Amino acid sequence: MLIDLGHITLNVAEDGDPNGAPVVFSNSLGTSLELWDKVIPLLPQSLRIIRYDMRGHGLSDVPDAPYSMGVLVRDAETLLDHLGVRDCVFIGLSVGGMIAQGLATKRLDQVRAMVLSNSAAKMGHGAMWKDRMAAVEADGIESIADGVIEKWFSRNFVKTPELAKWRDMLTSTPKQGYLGACAAIAGTDFYTTTAKLTLPTLAIAGSEDGASPPDLIRETADLIRGSQFELIRRAGHLPCVEQPEIFASLLTQFLSDIGHT
Repeated sequence: MLIDLGHITLNVAEDGDPNGAPVVFSNSLGTSLELWDKVIPLLPQSLRIIRYDMRGHGLSDVPDAPYSMGVLVRDAETLLDHLGVRDCVFIGLSVGGMIAQGLATKRLDQVRAMVLSNSAAKMGHGAMWKDRMAAVEADGIESIADGVIEKWFSRNFVKTPELAKWRDMLTSTPKQGYLGACAAIAGTDFYTTTAKLTLPTLAIAGSEDGASPPDLIRETADLIRGSQFELIRRAGHLPCVEQPEIFASLLTQFLSDIGHT
């Protein structure tokens, strides 16, 4: 469903029990809320499960680039206020995990725990993002798709027919949305603020992630006192796609451990 928040209209999907404990999923760069399709049915349906397309992605509005991380965090904050959500577990993959960190720093009334999947306090460096954005500006997302896909998935997954679906999702992402999110990631360094967080946190990495290697994820997890780190083997940047059963099991156990049921 499309929800008009005043400054932006976002595409949102809800599953599970509307009165259940809320969990919120935020997608990665170049994907939509369909990123979580394999995981949702494996979770306890007593939860209130909320997914949304980040601005510039999926069916959400596509404002002109660039975006700031502050704007992406504000989108999530305003959406949760609109939906009456408090004390959620916010689950973000890649840039979605950066949104989780920013939102937790700003609104602890909204976020009681985080799951940072394949995400870090700082991702990549300015020159890398500048080069990627220049390539997309000049020749479109198609020009970088093969390189991105190679970093996204494990060696076994790239041999499967399913790969085409994810390549199509990447290349169909609106150009301005992709560029906008790239700019937001490039301009973000959450090391100082994330190191001050103390809320329950599960960090998940994929052993074959070429976009955000496991050591980077562990480094961010180590910033947060009491956090938990888990490595999913035979998975790349999108373990919820490659190993949904393991991903859902880790998530369900984490929710149980913190009493979010």
